[in-house]
Amino acid sequence: MPLLVLWDIDHTLVDTRGVGRELWAEAFEEVTGRPMREQAKIDGSTEPVILRETLRLHGLHDSRDLFERFAQALGAAHVRRAADLRERGRALPGASPLLAALAARDGVTQTVMTGNVRAAAEVKLAAFGLDHYIGLSIGAFGEDADERPQLVRTALRRAQMRPDDAVLVVDTPYDVEGGLSCGVRVIGVATGRTDADDLRAAGATEVVEDLADTEKMLKLLTK
Repeated sequence: MPLLVLWDIDHTLVDTRGVGRELWAEAFEEVTGRPMREQAKIDGSTEPVILRETLRLHGLHDSRDLFERFAQALGAAHVRRAADLRERGRALPGASPLLAALAARDGVTQTVMTGNVRAAAEVKLAAFGLDHYIGLSIGAFGEDADERPQLVRTALRRAQMRPDDAVLVVDTPYDVEGGLSCGVRVIGVATGRTDADDLRAAGATEVVEDLADTEKMLKLLTK
């Protein structure tokens, strides 16, 4: 049977260890002319929503044009500081061997369902050698929608896969709820700011502490 594995990126596959926020602040100041005093809540949110709420915190108005300029600036900042990301960030334990093992299996396709803008997602995955396993052309990114359910539906449509043939791997309750609302099986990974109990409470089909046990993850993903 074919299988589509949809990966969240931040705190599921990688941890930027603060570099991501620095790049976000650089892009924010570039497009608004103001330093970022504070950032809106990011867990489970998409870049359009985070930008809109962060603008509000600074008394600024949102627009699609502003978001598009911000997305371009954010992508460029990631490209510019890819070396910093490699040096200070990391792929989370087990991510690389698991993606490699899935890529070696017939019928398995891997892509991303992420609130990141595409250019930033590409740099984050490439920085830690994860891009070789991911089909980005069928992924869903921050430019595609404000809310997680629509991102899941976008990835399913681009991959031409049914919800029953997909599994979503994520680290926040918002991601879990987004996948479940589309009829997709969801595996919660407690490598972000949400613990295992809260991921279970959100309805995750399965919950793991991390991706370190490749054989265990392969069984959960492909069952």
